[in-house]
Amino acid sequence: MKTLLFLLEKEFRQIFRNSSIIRIIFVMPIIQLIVLPIAADYEVKNVNIAVVDHDHSSYSRQLVQKIIGSGYFRLVENTDYYKKALKSVEQNDSDVIIEIPAHFERTLIKENEAKLLLAINAVNGTKGNMGGAYLNSIIKDFNQDVRTDWVTFPRMNPIPLLDIVPRFWYNTRMNYQLFMVPGILVILVTMVGSFLTALNIVKEKEAGTIEQINVTPIKKHHFILGKLIPFWVLGLTVTAIGLTVSRVVFGIVPVGSLLVIFGFTAIFLLAVLGLGLLMSNFSDTQQQAMFFAFFMIMVFVLMGGLYTSIDGMPNWAKIMTKFNPVAYFIDVMRMVVIKGSGLYEIRTHIYAILSFAIVFNGLAIWTYKKQV
Repeated sequence: MKTLLFLLEKEFRQIFRNSSIIRIIFVMPIIQLIVLPIAADYEVKNVNIAVVDHDHSSYSRQLVQKIIGSGYFRLVENTDYYKKALKSVEQNDSDVIIEIPAHFERTLIKENEAKLLLAINAVNGTKGNMGGAYLNSIIKDFNQDVRTDWVTFPRMNPIPLLDIVPRFWYNTRMNYQLFMVPGILVILVTMVGSFLTALNIVKEKEAGTIEQINVTPIKKHHFILGKLIPFWVLGLTVTAIGLTVSRVVFGIVPVGSLLVIFGFTAIFLLAVLGLGLLMSNFSDTQQQAMFFAFFMIMVFVLMGGLYTSIDGMPNWAKIMTKFNPVAYFIDVMRMVVIKGSGLYEIRTHIYAILSFAIVFNGLAIWTYKKQV
């Protein structure tokens, strides 16, 4: 135990002497947690729209006003010529074109139906899809308004109308930041746990100090614990900083217990610390360790459900996410912060992360070579 305490003192001194590590641990989480949730927003606004109105009727004007008044669209072209509107799309000035045919109002009143043309610039697929979805919703709403007017001034036999009022559970205001901030915090904790652990050990390899440790009577498990415990403590510190920033800047207060969050974080850190140690065993330079860590972090982020829903992935990708510890942590953070889930609800996630911790640390210890 005394040997372990000396190693821990040595590691903490070494960490706090390195100003770059201090900035990564304490400054980076604050900046990223403030900037990323504001910048990485899936809600698309200011979609540029070109209107081709061949009708110039009261109904066509109402439709255009309803679209512009929604707050999602910005009118950049209002013309009678479709080719002119299409040219604005080709020049990337417009994202969506809506063409209202001649006699739109008369056809709608006489035949109870009319057709509109929507042309969407799909070069930016996300913006195009969202713009098209917004337009479809607005047109359906406009159609409902028209039918309501006809029932009021009987144009046809009265028909029953269904008023659908959605109710959003847990995130009642559909706050995007409430959804993103817990996930971004998970990525930051992962980077501290795996990335810095790998770099710290490989740095000693490059400096040659690890050889001095290898020829001492220090036992292997003492050395490994001495390397992992400091970053385990720092990972929990980053979690505390992140939760504080989330509350102060975004007003996000976890519905669930903080003890559940920190308890799961402690188990998760055991897994990623083992992964960092495993990467360091196969790296001789910091550059190699950085490439390993960058590759793993990219896979974890893109396939962890942070930016894209796992349910929307193909089946083979869903299977791969079962082997992604970050996916479990992101899910748990959102469950506890937004829903208030407890230990019972996240028990399967705990079992999975414990399995990762055992496998990663077991492989790291098995592959670590210490010359005595």
